[in-house]
Amino acid sequence: MDGFGDILRQHRKAAGWSLRKFAELTAYDFGYLGQIERGDRSANAKVVAAYDRMLSAGGALNTAYASGEVGDQDMHRRALLQAMGALAAVPAVDRLVGWEALRQGLGAAVDLDFDEWTEIVDDYGRGYYLQSHDRLMAQLGRDLTVLQHQIAADDGQRRPVLLRAAGRLSVIIALGLVAAGQVGVARRWWATAQRVADESGDADTRVLTRAWDITNGCCDGRPAAQVVALSDQVLPLLNGAVPSAAVCGLLAGRAQALSLAGRHDDAVAVVRHLSDQVEALPADVVADVESLWGWPEHRLAHTQSWVYTHAGRLADAAAAQERALALYPPSQQRLRTQVQLHQAAALIRGGHIPDGLRMAADLIDALPASQHNELLRAVARQVAAAVPDGERRRPVYGELLERTRV
Repeated sequence: MDGFGDILRQHRKAAGWSLRKFAELTAYDFGYLGQIERGDRSANAKVVAAYDRMLSAGGALNTAYASGEVGDQDMHRRALLQAMGALAAVPAVDRLVGWEALRQGLGAAVDLDFDEWTEIVDDYGRGYYLQSHDRLMAQLGRDLTVLQHQIAADDGQRRPVLLRAAGRLSVIIALGLVAAGQVGVARRWWATAQRVADESGDADTRVLTRAWDITNGCCDGRPAAQVVALSDQVLPLLNGAVPSAAVCGLLAGRAQALSLAGRHDDAVAVVRHLSDQVEALPADVVADVESLWGWPEHRLAHTQSWVYTHAGRLADAAAAQERALALYPPSQQRLRTQVQLHQAAALIRGGHIPDGLRMAADLIDALPASQHNELLRAVARQVAAAVPDGERRRPVYGELLERTRV
């Protein structure tokens, strides 16, 4: 509403009031009103109503203010539609991107304040475990192209919502890249996800982007000490945080990293803290068993299985593994297999080395090839790492390692 401060000042001077005297009459701060009249600060409905009342403007200032707000909204709508229309019209852009851009533009024309991206993010969270990797990543790339143009065209109240969506969708891109073995590219996406989350100002998204980075750092080849150090840096973000899926994810990743670093007592302590957080989660978060954004009980059991297996607490590990396998939904077959690989590692740590190695090899063979990814292979390599040096001449040890190669 450029110039509206001038309108206020003109009406005040026409009535013969000084700014200081007017501030006294309206009970507003002199400096504050001066900023509004100079255009350094946006007016608001209460200030405008005070001007209108004191100047006996009969509602004229209120009407001008409301008209200006509508004008601002129309200007924003036009900018967004222009960006979507331009994107849809670029010949080099994937046609599906163009159709989605047109659809989003039409939606903005109907209702500028409608938040569709929250629903889209939720859909991707559910689709992560149910869709094929290639199909998910292809569609996600298209949607992020549209979202990036919306962010560029929007500097208003919707921008934090769009940035929050971009941060969470970037997490899925990074997860997919790690699973495909593209670790270097994934690290760049983790950094981008975290920058976008920070810009959004959403505390839970800031934790979430770092939680998944730490969890995947346990399987992407980074030194365990480096991942632990990263979790140390993120812990201050939990100060004052309420229990959430993001908080639990961060604690789970930290516990796993501590295990890999050989700090088993610390890892067990974090798992206990994690268990307390899970107890305090909202019921709908625990019940969301099919989504990447939920934090159901089987994730706690999976983390316990990992930590207790690495710590050699085999009875506790067996109990956690039994619980995880009973709770995992059929759609998450690869994650069930990872827990079973923990069982194989537990056998090896218990002295049953040939049995553990054969079990691990058979589990990988039994899982459909479409379910194989770098995360699964990383867990299988951890099974092999549990074998004492003197036992690594066994043929079955080499056969297991062969299965962990692409």
